[in-house]
This record gives sequence, structure tokens and C-alpha cells, in this order.
Amino acid sequence: MLRFRISTAIVYHGFVGEPMQALQLTEYRKLQLVDLPVPVPAPEEVLIQVAACGICGSDVHGYDGSTGRRIPPLVMGHEAAGVIVSVGSAVQAFAPGERVTFDSTISCGSCRFCREGAVNLCDRREVLGVSCGDYRRNGAFAEYVAVPARIVYRLPDSLSFADAAMIEAVSVALHAVRLTAPEPGSTALVVGAGMIGLLMLQSLRAMGCGRIFVTDLDCGRLELAKKLGANEAIEANATTPSEESAERVRSLTNGHGADVVLEAVGTAATVRTAIASARKGATVTLVGNLAPEVLLPLQSVVTRQLRLQGSCASAGEYPQAIELMASKQIDVSPMLSAIAPLAEGPSWFERLYTHEANLMKVVLTPGATA
Repeated sequence: MLRFRISTAIVYHGFVGEPMQALQLTEYRKLQLVDLPVPVPAPEEVLIQVAACGICGSDVHGYDGSTGRRIPPLVMGHEAAGVIVSVGSAVQAFAPGERVTFDSTISCGSCRFCREGAVNLCDRREVLGVSCGDYRRNGAFAEYVAVPARIVYRLPDSLSFADAAMIEAVSVALHAVRLTAPEPGSTALVVGAGMIGLLMLQSLRAMGCGRIFVTDLDCGRLELAKKLGANEAIEANATTPSEESAERVRSLTNGHGADVVLEAVGTAATVRTAIASARKGATVTLVGNLAPEVLLPLQSVVTRQLRLQGSCASAGEYPQAIELMASKQIDVSPMLSAIAPLAEGPSWFERLYTHEANLMKVVLTPGATA
């Protein structure tokens, strides 16, 4: 893995209103390092000097405009950690100098869903580093970012900034597992051994699943899945993935299928694999959404009484994610491919966009020293 040292003693060299460096999507497939004003925190916000920010798959998909949720000009980035520089006049729970991370979701706090704790379904939900038809909010591929104090979480000293930049992804995986609600000792299948799939694998293990299978087309990722605790790594066939993968799962479960299935890709083929691999009465949780629409094998879902469950972002799983990472029950280090300065962001985005082999998670360091 390529690494640059991230300083734990960040120098607060910026002042509100002065220029800071930010990586801006100026047009589709074009990122530039630009000078922008340091954000002015509102009364209920904190200003954070960003130490590390991960490149999310959603950023890469938005890089070419295909999602419609990264409309230029925009500073992307929502998987981040850093140090509080200043706090707004109404903030009492945090102080400058504290090491923190923050949720990617900014919820209103007052709608029905927020009151019920489902902040990911907030009627006025915004996501850092996203611009769409409804809103525009610059993210954390910058030296500083201002966020509401209510979405900020303290970091234990044992977690590095680079690891902490992956807490958001871990929370997404934990949320999916919580919604799936596997019974202790149950058998689970994870479809897709990308970042979220591998984190769901570890989350299932931490939540007490008995046997966990993982299927993917990539042999390298399947090897990593085995190292991270998968009982079986099933190589999918590119031409008939659902039939062969499902047959293998049934052969490992006395012909029944998996008790729970979590799908982490989001294509027609992988959704078919997930449904075909589930036992009667199972829960299939859909997390991946590469394709906006897929053909659904409706008769199989109905006649085998499957429960299809969607999972979006996270809703309160950050403390659990921090605890599991600090205790090493979830290990993100094998998925970190590179840690690099913000100035190298354009080249890393392009390498991720072109699906460079063996490249999974890249973390950029806006305020780091080499």
C-alpha cells in the first residue's frame, strides 16, 4: 500500500475567510486544486481541519455525471476525519483540538423520520459532497469543512485518521446487517466482495453469524474475503453467475440456501444471485445500486415468501462502528490501497474510475505532511 504520514499535530494555519485548498470537480471527469474561502461555521456547527478523506465509490460514479448527484462545480468527499479548529457560538459539547469524525448525512432533526431515529430517511436529508437538483453542499476534499455538531463523533486515540475515514463505510455495512437481523449462528451470503461487501462480512461475523459465504467475480477479492473470515469464497461465473453461485450455496446448506443474503453490487445478475441463493422465508437485503432498475424474479420471491429489504446509508451506527474498529473486530487496513496527498486526487480518481486492478480504497490527506 502507498502511504504518506498523516500528522497528528495539525497546525491551524487557516483563518475563517482566508483561502484554503480544495479539490473541486470543475466539470465532469476534471478535478482541479483550487483556492476557496475557509468555511464560516454557523452557531451550531464546528469547523474541522480535515486530516483524511476517503474516495467513495459514489464519488467515482458521480465523477462522470452518470448519477446526477455530483453536478459541477463541487467539492466532493464525505468519508472524513480531522481535528476541530473552532466551534460555533451555540456549541458546548465539543472544543478545539479534539480528534473527530462526522456522519455523511445532514438531517433536519425535526421531521417524522428524524424523530423516529431514521435520519437516513429524513425528508430534508442532505449529504456532504453532493450537488443535485435539490441542494448543493461542498464536502471534505478540502483543508477545512464545517458540519453540524450533532453529527460529530469523538475518535479514540487508537484509531488513525486514515482508518477513521472509513467509519462511514463501516456504518453503512452495520446498518444493512441491523436491518437484516440475522439470528445468532445463522448462515449468511454476501454477494459482492467490494468495500461494502467485505465490511458486511466482518459485521455479520461480529454480530454472531455462524457461517458466512461470499461470492464475487474477482479471485483477488475472494482471497481477501477468506482472510477476513469468510467460510467459503465462491467464484461467480461471468456468464451464468446466479445459477452457479446459487447452486454452490445450496450445496453448502443441505439444499436449502442461505438464511440471510446481503447484496452489495446492484446489477440484475447479482440481484438474481441473491434471490436464487436464499432459502425459503429468508431475508434478502439490497445495498448495492449500480443499476437504477433491475428485472426481478417475482415468482421466486412470492412462492418462496422472501423478504426483500432495502438499506440506505446509516442511521445511528457510528458509535458501534467506532467501537468495533477500535477493538479490531472490524479491520479496515487490508482494504486501504493508498494514502496520498490531496494534490494527487485527480490521478487517483482516474485510476479508480478505470477500475485499476487491486485498487480498492484510496484516502486523500488535505492537511497532512508527507
